[in-house]
Amino acid sequence: MTEERLPLAELLAKAGDGDFLRSVAEAVVQLLMETDVDGLIGAGRYERSGERATYRNGYRDRALDTRLGSLQLRIPKLRQGSYFPPFLESRRTSEKALSAVIQEAWIGGVSTRRVDELVQAMGLSGISKSTVSKLCKDIDERVNAFLDRPLAGDWPYLWLDATYLKQREGGRIVSVAAIIAVAANIDGRREIVGLHIGPSEAETFWATFLKSLVRRGLHGVKLVISDAHEGLKAAIRR
Repeated sequence: MTEERLPLAELLAKAGDGDFLRSVAEAVVQLLMETDVDGLIGAGRYERSGERATYRNGYRDRALDTRLGSLQLRIPKLRQGSYFPPFLESRRTSEKALSAVIQEAWIGGVSTRRVDELVQAMGLSGISKSTVSKLCKDIDERVNAFLDRPLAGDWPYLWLDATYLKQREGGRIVSVAAIIAVAANIDGRREIVGLHIGPSEAETFWATFLKSLVRRGLHGVKLVISDAHEGLKAAIRR
């Protein structure tokens, strides 16, 4: 179920900016655990409910090793009984689903049903529309802050690549291009400097993307590494 949603996550992982991906993954997993525990307790935090079965009792720290890095989790504890996240038992399947949840939530066209399917693939219970909305809002804020950050210093080497994804648009599924820019500075440090979603790899799309990098401070480029796509080559020359 999750395989078709992995290309962007894999592209980001190969780009070398593990801190960003790891922080987003930690935030998503934490939110999903909190929601899962609310269902187990029968009430949300500070909520009065006749269906409440027990109360929260702090957290215990636990590391989860993934291809995105080691996620530092705070697993909720209960006054009565215990809580153990099911995704810690089937890590490989859960990790693929986690990557898909992040991608599904950010790319757009998110439906409660689709995210709910991916969350259940992690072994968690279904989630509400409000939780999907909160999850997407958190991811959007983190991604936008990361992608809009100023770029300081010289970046002599720039890699450009793209992958195609399926997105819900106007009640139908369409193919969109996800383009990514990775740059290396004069110290050899490599970072994701840009990521954007558009209808295709046309020259105007690439040109707009590259101009946005320049506006954020990208300069000192000596070499651009990419495939031989005509629209991309034309945009680079411009």
